[in-house]
Amino acid sequence: MNPAAVAARHLKSRRHKNPDPPGSDQACCGLITSHHGVEVEVVFATGKRRMVRVKRSSGHVVGDEVEVRGEVLRRLPRRTELRRGDARGGIHLVAANLDVLGIVVALHSPAGFIDRAIVAARVAQLQPFVVVNKCDLDDTAALLANLQRIYGGSVPVFALSAASLTGLAPLQAFLNAGRRGVFVGSSGVGKSSLLNALCPTIDLRVGTVSAGNSQGRHTTTVSSLHALPGGGELVDTPGFRDFGLVEILVEELASHFPGFEDHGEVNCRFRNCRHRTEPGCAVIDLLAQGQIPADRYTLYLELLAEIETGQGEARSRGWKN
Repeated sequence: MNPAAVAARHLKSRRHKNPDPPGSDQACCGLITSHHGVEVEVVFATGKRRMVRVKRSSGHVVGDEVEVRGEVLRRLPRRTELRRGDARGGIHLVAANLDVLGIVVALHSPAGFIDRAIVAARVAQLQPFVVVNKCDLDDTAALLANLQRIYGGSVPVFALSAASLTGLAPLQAFLNAGRRGVFVGSSGVGKSSLLNALCPTIDLRVGTVSAGNSQGRHTTTVSSLHALPGGGELVDTPGFRDFGLVEILVEELASHFPGFEDHGEVNCRFRNCRHRTEPGCAVIDLLAQGQIPADRYTLYLELLAEIETGQGEARSRGWKN
């Protein structure tokens, strides 16, 4: 599916008389398929492309459906959007109108990254899934077994090697079902290699991996949308080493933390249970029975404290919860 078909499919529900890029002041709809900082590329249903200048603070991102009138872009309502926080307290919008979030990991990925990303995806109404890359390396077998144990009952887990092109078929079938997604993961886990394997025509440059920390330098500097040969689309966005939880409430963490979603026929007594000291808490009961590992519960408490601190700071700034 080429970018024009992508645009046509996502814009077909938009009623507009003129689908072509305007030569005058007529307005027409398009899809942002790449963002270059001070300009974006818009693809129209006819296949025509146009670069439109924008302010760096415009807020437009790849995946946005827009109305173009002359040199002015008007963003159409978003179906979904994914935000992330960084280690310095900044908030970044990753992409818009996504369906799924792929969390790519390999050996030496930061602890807690998967859990943060799963919670962020679920709050953003995206389906998360985990990709364990570099499974051709001997040391990855133990990692894969551990991740299958922790997340196998919560989200899809795909094991593959982008470098050797093995194990790709299940992931390709998952994405080809008309899903638009983005991969997140710390530098060095092989996101660019994975995109190259899934969509060979994009030919992204792949940085070298440091022997000291097994982390590579992500070489992507421009966010862009790519159509996959068998259907579906992927957004490539510059890499980052952290995934801070942004504007997530305590109640959302309690309900979306992987492993806490379903307690079978056992429910917490209180709807807004934080799974800490509340009486009648199903999570605490399962922890006592050994059905929830202690290390998972400890990690949950760490994220809970982080969000509570963030909500307290937000309240002091007048942020509504």
